[in-house]
Formats: sequence, C-alpha cells, structure tokens
Amino acid sequence: MAVLEPRDAGVTDDPEVPSVHEGEEGVLGRSYRALSIGIVSVVLLIAFEATAVGTAMPVAARELDGVALYAFAFSGYFTTSLFGMVLAGQWADRRGPLGALSGGIAAFAAGLLLSGTAGAMWLFILGRAVQGFGGGLVIVALYVVVGRAYPERLRPAIMAAFAAGWVVPSIVGPLAAGAVTEHLGWRWVFVGIPVLVVFPLALALPQIRRRAAGPVDGRAPGDADRRRIRLALGISLGAGLLQYAAQDLRPLSLLPGLAGVALLVPAVLGLLPRGTYRAARGLPSVVLLRGVAAGSFVAAESFVPLMLVTQRGLSPTLAGFSLAAGGGTWALGSWVQSRARVEPYRERLMTAGMVLVAAAIAAAPSVLIDSVPVWTVAVAWGFGCFGMGLVISSTSVLLLHLSAPQEAGTNSAALQISDGLSNAVLLAAGGAAFAALGGGTVSHTVTGASGVQHPSAFAAVFLPMAGVALVGAWVTTRLHARPGSPRA
Repeated sequence: MAVLEPRDAGVTDDPEVPSVHEGEEGVLGRSYRALSIGIVSVVLLIAFEATAVGTAMPVAARELDGVALYAFAFSGYFTTSLFGMVLAGQWADRRGPLGALSGGIAAFAAGLLLSGTAGAMWLFILGRAVQGFGGGLVIVALYVVVGRAYPERLRPAIMAAFAAGWVVPSIVGPLAAGAVTEHLGWRWVFVGIPVLVVFPLALALPQIRRRAAGPVDGRAPGDADRRRIRLALGISLGAGLLQYAAQDLRPLSLLPGLAGVALLVPAVLGLLPRGTYRAARGLPSVVLLRGVAAGSFVAAESFVPLMLVTQRGLSPTLAGFSLAAGGGTWALGSWVQSRARVEPYRERLMTAGMVLVAAAIAAAPSVLIDSVPVWTVAVAWGFGCFGMGLVISSTSVLLLHLSAPQEAGTNSAALQISDGLSNAVLLAAGGAAFAALGGGTVSHTVTGASGVQHPSAFAAVFLPMAGVALVGAWVTTRLHARPGSPRA
C-alpha cells in the first residue's frame, strides 16, 4: 500500500533521536499510553493486511475466475487511496483528524468484508478499491494525529514504533496468511481482520478526541483546497480508466485509455513539483525517484506469489515465505541510511540501492527455469528489499532537506502521490503485458500437472520493471540542485 510510507516510517530528518529528560513521560507514559498503543495497533493491522493479501491473492483470483484481472486487485487499491490521501488532508485541516481516521478505518474494514465475501472478481476488486480509499484517509490522519498529539521530543519515538509495526507483519504475515489460506480458506484473510479493529479504536479514539480534535485555525476551505481535491479526483478516475483499458485489450478500450490520460496529465502536473517527469534536478527528481522505485518494486512483488504458486507448484504458505525475509532486510536498509556517518555518501547509497532493486527484479523470473532452485527468489528479494530500505527512506530525508518549512506539507503529499500513482500505473502496465501473453489462463497447480504454464507472461512483467528500476538508478544522480540554485 502506498500506504503510510510504511517501511520508512521511522526515518526522521535528524538521525540522532533526542533523548527524553529524566522525569518526562515517554510514548508509553501514563498520558500517552492508550493513544500510542491504539494508533500503533492500527498500523500493525494495516501492515498485516498489506503483507498478507499478496499471499492469499493467487488463490482468491483462481477461485473467482479472475486471474486475468489479477493486477487490478492491487492497482485498484492504490488508485482510490490517492483520492483518500488528498481528501484526508483537507478534512483534517478543517475539522481535525478524528473524522478522517474513524471514517478511513470504517471504509477499510468495509472493503475487507466486501472482498472477503465476494462471489465474483469485480466485487472483489470493488472491495479492494473501498479498502484503498479508507487506507488513504488513515495514512494522512495518523500523521496529523502524531503532529498534534505528541510534543516534538516524542515524535521520533512514535514514528519508530510505526516502523516497528511493519517489521513483524512483513515476516510473519505471509506465513500466517498462507496457513490460513490453506487450512481455512482465503476469505478468512480478509474477513478476520475487521473484528480486530475494535480494540485499537476503543483505545485511540477517546484520546484523539481529547488531544487532536478540531480544525487548525477554523478556516473554511479555500479555492486551493477545492482545486487539489478536483485534481486528486482526476488522478483517481484517470488511473482507473487507464487500468481498465490496459486489462481489456480490445480496440474499443483505447477510448477509456485516452480519457484516462486526458484526466491524468493535468492532474499530475498540478499536484507534483514542476519538472518531475523530466527529472529536473533537486526536489522534482526526489519525487520522481520515489515513484519509480516504489512502482517498479510493488508491480513486480505483486506477481511473485502468483508465479511461484502457478509455475512452480508451491503452496501459498511457501510462496509467502519467499517474501518474508524482505521485511527484515528493508528495515536494515532503513537503519543503515539513517546513520550520521553515511550522510556524505547518501546519493551513492541510493544508486547502489536502485541497482540492487533492479537486479532482484531481474533475477526473480529465473525460477521459471525448472533447474533453478525456488529459494533463489527469497535470496534475491532480500537484497532487493535492502535496496528499497536505502532508497525509500532516503527520499523522505531528502524531501525535508530540500523543502522550505512552509512547503513541507505540500511536498510530502506530492511524494505520497508519486508513490501511489506509480504503483497504479505500473501495475496496470504489468497487468496488460501479463494478460496479453496469456497470463489469465494460468492455473493453480503443481508444475507438470495439467495446468497451463505461461512463463513468458511473467517474464513480461518482471523484466520491464527491472528496466524501470535501472532508470531510477540514473535519477539518483540528479537529486541535488546545481550549486547556487535555491535549496542547493
């Protein structure tokens, strides 16, 4: 999920976390304990759902006869989350984060239930879209809560807790989801989570109401706010039309595809820094790199479990295990880039990180050759996640460094939009290539049985995404403005 900038949530602009003076409360002190446990539990549940879905998805798509629409189940989430993010920002500024957070969690839970009870693939995708809208609301609302409810000295600690909330689900989530899928059915991966939301809400909402409710300054929404919401709606609708056209692959699908482009282009130009898509030096390249890195990696990662299940005959549990180590190596990469001693070498680290990402994506389809051990994917993905930890965390650090204080919020939103939009667009492109080469007919079976094998369909997803990641390696050479320019 473009979700909470999940795996880099613990990164701050200052790698040295301020110490808490003796006698002052920490995030688990009496005043903050309920709020901290509540919001970190929300992050934990969202993280578990995000890491578990990829494991259950191949089985769900097969049973719903929707393998041809496999990419849509992922990209639909990212598409609607774009609108949710912008809406939540305006909502929180006008009325406080409580409504956006509670509404987002309600939508997220409703989407899970809709997907988990779906009898057709289109209903499943609709549920994922509702989830994405709720997730987008929650992402922004949680950060607003942190900014309002915690003093500055405690914010690094609670953000580090957010990051820790993603490490364990990244390791355990795929394994647990695989076991649930095998023994209880894939639907329980979706319908079991909403019940667990009650506990964190009961803890957090009263504290949020007391500490972070209400508008910032009572201002009514202005023209700029309305324009941003219109642009965000344009991005969501445009991305959705583009995905539909990419999945349909009929001549008539050119019409919604062109309509999607017509909506996307002005919206993107209005919401991202000028020069982003020509890799202008400085901030535009930082925002572009975030999208290139996240989009190429997520688009490839989404097809790893499906490839292992359908082409190598692995169980959902073992397929999920191939991604389990990535949570730890991603966290390790984030920790490495946060050390003060590596600051002078940040851009070189980011270049190396993108090369690792490209190599991991390119190596993954090697398991389509029967003589290549299936554990090759787990090893490659561990290195790729380490590279992503270096890159994704560093984009957040550089964004703050290159932003004037009054621009930090707008630029942070641009970073999130670049992330989510690239996920949606590259998933649509990968899904189109997958479907065009017969990927929709692959079956959930052991290799050598009667199922249809389409290794070229998977190669058509992974190899282009590796190329996109290599473009990201070039973008890392343009992250600083020229000497003498603003914010150089």
